[in-house]
Amino acid sequence: MTNNLRIAFIKARWHADIVDRAHAGFAEAMSQSGRPHTLDSFDVPGAFEMPLLAQKLGHSGRYDAIVAAALVVDGGIYRHDFVAAAVVNGLMDAQMKTGVPTFSVSLTPHHFQPSAEHVAFFTEHFVKKGKEAAAAVLAIADLGI
Repeated sequence: MTNNLRIAFIKARWHADIVDRAHAGFAEAMSQSGRPHTLDSFDVPGAFEMPLLAQKLGHSGRYDAIVAAALVVDGGIYRHDFVAAAVVNGLMDAQMKTGVPTFSVSLTPHHFQPSAEHVAFFTEHFVKKGKEAAAAVLAIADLGI
């Protein structure tokens, strides 16, 4: 990886108000690290669209790392655990095909309800997870992967 880390951050738009907090936490932690970086963000409709974009961004040669964030909840029509597994497996596949480290900030709560309590909890939790993703990106960059 280069001294100036080039990072793509993919954000699913379902529950965007919560998911965007992961981006904010990530950006804050990267700025606090003092490590030179460029952070480009990309919006996709939902979590299911993240792996294909991650793969295309990885193949572009423009990025040293890719981070993908989503909140996958049980919509009542399909099993959210199947969607979450497909997304995480797709992100891993994109990473393996492109050789670009790809990180998931995709959370799958069992009983999310859009109540004030749940929204507040997950909003703060996504900030924490964004910061953890930044630490992981920096750790992998230090390994030269």
